[in-house]
Amino acid sequence: MHPPNLSLGDNLKDPLGFALLAAVLLHAFVILGISFDIQRSNPPAPERTLDITLVKPKEKPPEPKKPDFLAVASQEGGGEQIRKTRPSSPLGNPQTLRTEETPAPPLTRSAAPAPAKPRPQARVITTPKAPRKTVVREPKPKVEPSPRPKVAQLLASTQREIDRLTAELDRRTQAASQQKRRKTINASTQEYKYAAYLESWRKKVERIGNLNYPDEAKRKKLFGALILHVAVRNDGSIEQIRLLRSSGHKVLDDAAIRIVRLSAPFASFPPEIVKEVDVLDITRTWQFRSGNQLFSSR
Repeated sequence: MHPPNLSLGDNLKDPLGFALLAAVLLHAFVILGISFDIQRSNPPAPERTLDITLVKPKEKPPEPKKPDFLAVASQEGGGEQIRKTRPSSPLGNPQTLRTEETPAPPLTRSAAPAPAKPRPQARVITTPKAPRKTVVREPKPKVEPSPRPKVAQLLASTQREIDRLTAELDRRTQAASQQKRRKTINASTQEYKYAAYLESWRKKVERIGNLNYPDEAKRKKLFGALILHVAVRNDGSIEQIRLLRSSGHKVLDDAAIRIVRLSAPFASFPPEIVKEVDVLDITRTWQFRSGNQLFSSR
């Protein structure tokens, strides 16, 4: 069964078909005949740009092998000088610097103004014949004005004194920065690097002491204990030896000092100690015991 073939005339006779056809034609006319042009009231905002500058980092200078002095914090960028000097105050006049042998002139002060003479009182002279009293007044003494201090000379003298004191302070500061780094150790030292060096140092002194025990102490059978302070440099040489407490026998005291000197030079400091210390101050108690033995207890 085929659907009925409807013609255009049939569609026009049908109200629903006619309305549908009119709607399609109207929409086609609106869609195809009207164009939209949307204009923006405001121009587009310009695009933002970002400038990038590449800076090559400054190369880090090499670390000094033997620093002249250590600081609490890093001093990188603190100066560009080649010579190792501490910053000092500029001196006003280099000719004012003097050595320790030449004393500086004392600071002169302006003379105080001379006190004015007291004004003399008027003297009254009476004569018996004259019925009236005659008053004679002496002329006032001329008070010479005291010379005013010259301000320029006073300031120059003060500046010279300040320059001298500043130079002396700078000299002492630089001398203090050159002082050796020291560390005191004894038998109670627990840090391994120092305790290990102290132990090897003690064994060497004991070995040399037992081989060179004083003969006079053997004959007289002298015994006792003493305390020595020995300052050892980083190369193993002895800076000084001091007797802190005597044993009561000069023979034993002199023998202990002689034994320490015979034991030198000692081993150089290991690198981990050299980084921190220039001189080790070693304090030990040495005992001359019966049986002709030298022993360090603490």
